[in-house]
Amino acid sequence: MDPEQINEFVVGYLKKKGFSSAAKDLESYHHQNNNGSSFTSVDYHNDPELTKLIRSFSQQEDDPTRYREGYSKLRSWAYNSLDLYKHELLRVMYPVFIHCYMDLVGKGHTQEARTFFNSFRKDHEMVHLRDLQKLEGVLSPSHLEEMEFARSLRKSKVNIKFCQYSYELLLQYLHSTVSTLMLGIINEHINFQVYSGQPTSSSDDIEAVTIVGSFQDTANHINQKEIQWGLLEDSLEDRLEKTGGLLSDSEKGQGESKDGDADDSKKRSTEIGKQGSSLKKLKKDKAGNATAKVARLETITVSPAPRVKPELALPVMSTDVEQSILEDLRNRVQLSSVAMPSVSFYTFVNTHNGLNCSSISHDGSLVAGGFSDSSIKVWDMAKIGQAGSGALQAENDSSDQSIRPNGRRSYTLLLGHSGPVYSATFSPPGDFVLSSSADTTIRLWSTKLNANLVCYKGHNYPVWDAQFSPFGHYFASCSHDRTARIWSMDRIQPLRIMAGHLSDVDCVQWHPNCNYIATGSSDKTVRLWDVQTGECVRIFIGHRSMVLSLAMSPDGRYMASGDEDGTIMMWDLSTARCITPLMGHNSCVWSLSYSGEGSLLASGSADCTVKLWDVTSSTKLTKAEEKNGNSNRLRSLRTFPTKSTPVHALRVSYAFFTRINSTIL
Repeated sequence: MDPEQINEFVVGYLKKKGFSSAAKDLESYHHQNNNGSSFTSVDYHNDPELTKLIRSFSQQEDDPTRYREGYSKLRSWAYNSLDLYKHELLRVMYPVFIHCYMDLVGKGHTQEARTFFNSFRKDHEMVHLRDLQKLEGVLSPSHLEEMEFARSLRKSKVNIKFCQYSYELLLQYLHSTVSTLMLGIINEHINFQVYSGQPTSSSDDIEAVTIVGSFQDTANHINQKEIQWGLLEDSLEDRLEKTGGLLSDSEKGQGESKDGDADDSKKRSTEIGKQGSSLKKLKKDKAGNATAKVARLETITVSPAPRVKPELALPVMSTDVEQSILEDLRNRVQLSSVAMPSVSFYTFVNTHNGLNCSSISHDGSLVAGGFSDSSIKVWDMAKIGQAGSGALQAENDSSDQSIRPNGRRSYTLLLGHSGPVYSATFSPPGDFVLSSSADTTIRLWSTKLNANLVCYKGHNYPVWDAQFSPFGHYFASCSHDRTARIWSMDRIQPLRIMAGHLSDVDCVQWHPNCNYIATGSSDKTVRLWDVQTGECVRIFIGHRSMVLSLAMSPDGRYMASGDEDGTIMMWDLSTARCITPLMGHNSCVWSLSYSGEGSLLASGSADCTVKLWDVTSSTKLTKAEEKNGNSNRLRSLRTFPTKSTPVHALRVSYAFFTRINSTIL
C-alpha cells in the first residue's frame, strides 16, 4: 500500500469516527503539498485493506493484556533499580496502577480489570489500603462517573517530586522499551517536579507526592477567601489583657515562687549543711526563672490576635462560670521547653476492648468513657482519689472493674444509646456530656441529674464525633454520611449542614471564636467551614492517610491535625499552608491538645506514647527557613511511654500545677 492510499485511509477513518474538521485539515494539507491534486473518493466502509488496517489498530488499542504486560515490566524495572533511586522511581507505580485499572474498567474489560487489580494490589496496601477499598467497588464504566472519589482521580493529576537523574532514567526506560501505553498514562495523569541534586525519601519531604489538577485548583480558589481568625471582642481574655490583670498576677505568682524557692534553698542549706550544692541549686532556679521570663516576654511581644465579632448568638455566661474561668486564667502557668507540665495518668482496666472513646473535663475532675455495649460511664477523679489505693487495687483485681468491694459502683452509668458509642465530650463548665453513636443519634446528658435530656436525630449513618463549642450551647457533629452538622442544645434539628468531603468525616473541632469549625476526613483533607453561611472557606491538603484528630491553638492562628500514619501537621489558617510536619509517632494519632497559652502541643497515639511539642519554636524556625526554601521537621520535646496501652484522649489543663490527663484503653 503506497503512502497516498494510507493518507486516503486515514482521512476516511477520521470521517468514520466523526472527526470531520480534522479530516478537512488533513485533506487541505495534502492538497497544498501535492500541487492541487485532490483525494479520490474512497469507500472506507467496504474497502478490505482499510478494514484490515483499522481492525489492527482497534485490536491493539482495546487489547487488555497490554496493561498487564506494560505495568508488570515497569514494576520489575523499578524494583530492580539502584537503591539510591528506587524509592523515587516507585512513586510512579501507584498512580499508574490505579489509572490502568480504571482504564480497563472504562473500556468494559471488567474481568481483566479485577485480575489486574488483585495481582498487584499488595504492592500498595500498606500506604493506600483505604483508597484501594474504595476503588474495589468500581466495576463498570458508570461507576467511574457516579463515584466522586474515582471521578476526582480521573480529573486530577498527581504531582511527584523527582531528582534530575531519576527523571532521565524513567524517560530512557519508556523510550527504549517503546512503552507507549505506560508513557501515555504517565503523561496524562502525572506531573513531575524535577529538582537537581540527590534523591530524597518521601518521609523527608511531606510534599513529595501531592494531588494537583481540578481539585487543587478548586482548593486554591477556596483558600483565597478571607477569614476572620482572630479572637472574640470583649471576651474574658480580652478584658484581662486590657486591664493587665493576667500579666500582673502572673508576675506576682512567679515572684512569689521565686522567693519561695530561694527560702527553701536556704533552709535546705542550713539543715543539711551543704552550702555548695544549695548555691548551685539556687543558681539553677534563678536561671530557670530567667529563661521562663524571657519566654514569657517573647510571648507578650507577639502581635496580638485581631478581635472579631461573633456570628452566632452566644449564650450569656453565668457569674459563677465567669469567675471560675477568670480564676483559672489568673493562675495559669506559662509553659515552655524549660517549664514542662507534670503528668497524671488514669488507666481503665478490664475493658476487654470495649472502650471506644474517652474524654476529660476542662478542669480534669471528670472522665467519661464510651463503650461498645452502648453505655457511657463517668468517673469522678476526686472520689476515686479519696477511695485509696486499696480500693482501687481491689477494683482492678475484680472481674468487673465497675463494681467496688462494698457493692457500689465507682462511676455513673448512662444508658440510652442502642449502638456503640464513638464519642463522649464534656461541655465547658462540665455540667453536660454529649455523646454520639453508631445508632445515628447524638444524646445530651446532665452530669448533675445523671439522665438523658435530649436525643438529636439527623444523621443517616454512624456519628463518629461530636464537640461542644468553646462557649457551650452549640455543638458540631460529623458522620459516615460525609457531612458535618451544627446544632443548638434547644433545637432537635441541625442549624447548618456542611457537605463537601469525599469520604467519612472522622473528627470535628471548633475555632476559639466560634465562627468556624474544622473537619478531618478519610479523604485525607481538612476543611474549615463558616458556621454562618455553611460554606467551606479553607481546604488543607497534605496528609497521606485519614485524618483522625484536630486541635486549634488558643489564639486562633494555627491548627494541628493528626492522621492514621502518625503524622501531625501544623497549619496556618490564614494561608492554608502547612507550617511544619511533626514527626515522631508511628501509629494513629487519636488525640491532640494545645496548652492554655498555645506554646506546647500534646499528642496521644496508638503507639502507646504521649508526646509534647514546642510549637512556638517550630513557627520561629519555619519563618527563618522559608527564606532558604527548606522544610522544617520538628521533633518532640518529651515522650511519655504508657507501656502497652494506646492513648485515646488527653487534655492539658493549667491551674496552680499543670498536668496531662491520659485516658488509656
